[in-house]
Amino acid sequence: MMAENTESTVPVTDGAAPDAAEGQRRGRGGRGGGGDNRGGGGRGRNNDRRPAQEEDDGTIEKLVHINRVSKTVKGGKRFGFAALVVVGDGQGRVGFGHGKAREVPEAINKATAAAKKSMIRVALKDGRTLHHDGKGHFGAGKVTLRSAPAGTGIIAGGPMRAVFESLGVADVVTKSVGTSNPYNMIRATFAALSEQTSPKSVAQRRGKKIADLLGRGGSKTAEADAEAIAE
Repeated sequence: MMAENTESTVPVTDGAAPDAAEGQRRGRGGRGGGGDNRGGGGRGRNNDRRPAQEEDDGTIEKLVHINRVSKTVKGGKRFGFAALVVVGDGQGRVGFGHGKAREVPEAINKATAAAKKSMIRVALKDGRTLHHDGKGHFGAGKVTLRSAPAGTGIIAGGPMRAVFESLGVADVVTKSVGTSNPYNMIRATFAALSEQTSPKSVAQRRGKKIADLLGRGGSKTAEADAEAIAE
């Protein structure tokens, strides 16, 4: 009786173990496969939400800031997103805009469209730096912009760097004092850029030649400088 019981239980145990192990492996494999698919889908969605740095038409887009906002309504809160985007062509034109929507991609699209509508032209010296120093102020934000020699690079941080990279400036020194709010910093920077003037525009406004303005300090290369600016 004991031998028969032993022989009858051993095969059942040996047969159940592989089936259970195989079922566990299948379960883990199924869960693992599902997790990989979900992970791949999540990565795909994140890549789709990233804004393009350079579009087909040559414009450069910089996403400066995204903020989650909420609106209290009857029954709870309604959440949305606010995006701040800087757009430029890299050749002296730049603009900024902000948009709000229930989803991040839609908010970025609204901000990009608003930025393209509000682009301004900024005069650049030799296509790489500013013609003169400038100061901007908006709210509690104050910024100082200074032209720099070749090889200096863009010495700016945060939102201001995005503005100059989109504008096409290669050498500039900046300083921000006061607030670190990206909206106020951007507006103060644009206030300083809007006051930039070139010798050509000043000469036309005053009815003089560019060489007369540049040679006022006794420069012997005023004629060459004036021709370079005129080109």
